[in-house]
Amino acid sequence: MKKSKKTTIIEEVSFVVGIFIIAFGLIFFLKPHTIAPGGISGFAVVIDKLFNIPMDVTNIVVNIPLFLVGIRILGKKFTLRSFAGTLILSFFIRLIISVLGENIIMVDDVLLSALYGGVLMGVGLGLVFKSGGSTGGTDLAGAILNKYFPHISIPKLMMIFDFFIVVSSGIVGGKLENSLYSLISLYIIVKVADFIVEGLNYAKAFYIISDKSEEIGKNIVDNLGRGATILKGVGVYTGAEKNVIMCIVDTRQITKLKNIVNHIDSNAFVMVTTVHEVLGEGFKINN
Repeated sequence: MKKSKKTTIIEEVSFVVGIFIIAFGLIFFLKPHTIAPGGISGFAVVIDKLFNIPMDVTNIVVNIPLFLVGIRILGKKFTLRSFAGTLILSFFIRLIISVLGENIIMVDDVLLSALYGGVLMGVGLGLVFKSGGSTGGTDLAGAILNKYFPHISIPKLMMIFDFFIVVSSGIVGGKLENSLYSLISLYIIVKVADFIVEGLNYAKAFYIISDKSEEIGKNIVDNLGRGATILKGVGVYTGAEKNVIMCIVDTRQITKLKNIVNHIDSNAFVMVTTVHEVLGEGFKINN
């Protein structure tokens, strides 16, 4: 389906704004304390500390070989989008340093720097990912290596890269604490980025096994205004046929549905799972 012009503009603005936030968090929170939470940007922090090579230079130099290989293996569309993200990130790093300098330390406390630097990086990456973009780095390297080692997933390959970068921050910084702070920051980045991409717009899927499935289903339709589907199941131990009600509700109706089930059949077996994407009439959840 073709995107509207408004949607395209919003995505491109989010892409650029997200990268600017990443650059800001790197320069003023993470770099001053040699906190390297994985990725090529974290590697750039380590190289800057070791050899005094600017982060924007390292970011481009390391990514170029990845892009050249990536174009051949992954195709132009994915790789060029990542290359654009890398160039913009390096541009913003150089712009911020030129205008504000790179010796400004926002927070003296290392833990607070790890926390807030992680939040900024997570918000930035979340905006970039949500717009369908990338800043290159370990995700691109992971995708390339996955073609040669398909038995190792891309997330696992990225985790291996990030682990070595986090460890190197402690070696370069001369303190184990640097690696530990980097791990904290990495964890926050992942969680915040996931939150930005998935948001609070989620639903709950209920699977209800009860001998009173028809009565429960009728109450769901009448009192919650939601549809429900009865699936046929068979107990493995007893061999008896069971009705399984499947119903998806929004967050406001979770407690109401639990009360309905408990009131009708307190012995019902209920399984609840989180759903981040629902397509169909009555729902607009699509993250």
